[in-house]
Amino acid sequence: MIVLNTQSRGASPPATRHPLTLAGAFLLTCMISGCSGSPSRNILGSYFPSWMVCALVGLAAALAARVALKASGLLSELPAPLVVLLSIGCAMTFALWLLWLA
Repeated sequence: MIVLNTQSRGASPPATRHPLTLAGAFLLTCMISGCSGSPSRNILGSYFPSWMVCALVGLAAALAARVALKASGLLSELPAPLVVLLSIGCAMTFALWLLWLA
């Protein structure tokens, strides 16, 4: 009679549950179910995500900063104007997000 040893052929060991695996799965499930809904705003009857509204305000702030820097002549003095304007837009976006939705 020939007996095959499945352990030597690379088969998986018998299914056992480790307590840390179960605790990790439980914590992951709790974190996923934390949000009941996404923050959205009703604008003219249509719901928009709040991050989109904040991003548009940040974009408008970056454009206003570009106009102000261009009018004052400082835009040509900046070593990397794209980075400066991008940081102004991001700062305004995140500040509005914190002030409006926090």
